[in-house]
Amino acid sequence: MKQATGALLSLLNGLADTAGTPLYRQVYARIRGAILDGTFRSAQRLPSTRTLATDLGMSRITVETAFTQLQAEGFLVRRVGAGSFVAGVLPDYIRSPRRPGSRRSMPPVIARRQGEAALSARGRVIARTALAPEPCDPRPFIPCMPALDAFPHDTWARLLARRARRHGAALSCYGSAAGYRPLREAVASYLSSARGVRCTWEQVVILTGAQQGLELSSRLLLDPGDVVWHEEPGYLGARAAFLAAGARITPVPVDGQGLDIRVGLTAAPGARLAYVTPSHQYPLGITMSLTRRLELLAWAERQDAWIIEDDYDSEFHYRGRPIAAVQGLDTSGRVIYLGSFNKVLFPSLRLAYLVAPVDLVENVVAARALSDGHPPLLSQAALTDFIGEGHFGSHLRQMRALYQERRDVLLDALSTFVGSRLRLGPADTGMHVATWLTGACSDEAIVALGATRGLGMRTLSCHYIGQSPSRGLVLGFSGSPPDQLRRAARTLAEVLDAADGSRRRQTRGAARQ
Repeated sequence: MKQATGALLSLLNGLADTAGTPLYRQVYARIRGAILDGTFRSAQRLPSTRTLATDLGMSRITVETAFTQLQAEGFLVRRVGAGSFVAGVLPDYIRSPRRPGSRRSMPPVIARRQGEAALSARGRVIARTALAPEPCDPRPFIPCMPALDAFPHDTWARLLARRARRHGAALSCYGSAAGYRPLREAVASYLSSARGVRCTWEQVVILTGAQQGLELSSRLLLDPGDVVWHEEPGYLGARAAFLAAGARITPVPVDGQGLDIRVGLTAAPGARLAYVTPSHQYPLGITMSLTRRLELLAWAERQDAWIIEDDYDSEFHYRGRPIAAVQGLDTSGRVIYLGSFNKVLFPSLRLAYLVAPVDLVENVVAARALSDGHPPLLSQAALTDFIGEGHFGSHLRQMRALYQERRDVLLDALSTFVGSRLRLGPADTGMHVATWLTGACSDEAIVALGATRGLGMRTLSCHYIGQSPSRGLVLGFSGSPPDQLRRAARTLAEVLDAADGSRRRQTRGAARQ
């Protein structure tokens, strides 16, 4: 018993309230760890909570709470009048002592099934292709990052507080899997007037993000082996969703008019689904022509196929009027339309929408309920007010002007500092611009070097599925103020110089060998 007391006192030495974790959790965690690694053996008696608390100079309630948790989880057995003991029946891998500095041993079955080997075939595909969400990155050139410094946070906080104060109880209940009806009505009205989408509020399903819409659509419409037309280059998140569903992806090139329908018909005429970003192709920035839109719709109707239209940032158009959505031209119910508030307002909002063809609505809602139940009610209600009271429209107008200014600053700075080393793509819409490298350097090398200098640009080549990707950079401008963009453009020029110098030195070294 004295040995156990001494071991425990040594184990629990140095606990403090300032550690960021409650004291009882610290006591619990250290004792649990000592049982797991074999420091305390099965059936070994531990000192009483009173003795331990006195010796440690802490409240008995703290120690008692920790012991109660350990008892509840099966690590301790406590008998009135006898004391507290390490449980006598523990799995072998918990009872086995471990050598100092080694990993705790595990049963052979668990050891064999760790990692990817434990997954199903579909699970392995998901693990290899899924994109982990990134935290908000303050570096310049991050694509599709809204201007968080310009969002009306005080207004949003006021709307949230008002809703919580007036309707907190009602908004604390479970909600509809399809979303908060007033928000669905507001979205349907907005899409009809701003994007030419033809729908009723019943067709609008509120999501946490457009990625969820891609996943739900893939799960509902694709069987393993079905073929999907995917823009080349295209959005990595869509590619991951289709691969996770077991689909076979056919890359269809994008030219100056958008997705080349003729290539798709030649490569995979029997495709089940086509994924497009027609208003502002990601990442190239092309706007799909009306001719191509009609050709795509005709193919879908003829083939009994589906179209997913991802309208991710069409709110920001800087020249002329934006072209209406493909969904508004659809007369046979083949288009699933996706949009998101997360890129328009702020990423952690986690509210987006899907407009489903009438025949698919119930199925989409059922799949959405299975996915995560329903979106959060309080933020949906606040967003309804944000739209209904005119804040959304006002914010969009301000952001169009702000993003156009930031775009102009970036283009001017690239012309000044980078010059002909980058060829720019279209920049009349959206929150980023695609560029092509005119030199021989790898875009991966430039992005890696740029990251060490505080730049958050992305490679163009990673968005290709085929064997001959173009080399370039995807540069976001919406999330950075003008002075930061100018400095970033100057830094990019220095990065290009350094990468080119490194490549020349490597070439000379290889020639001498």
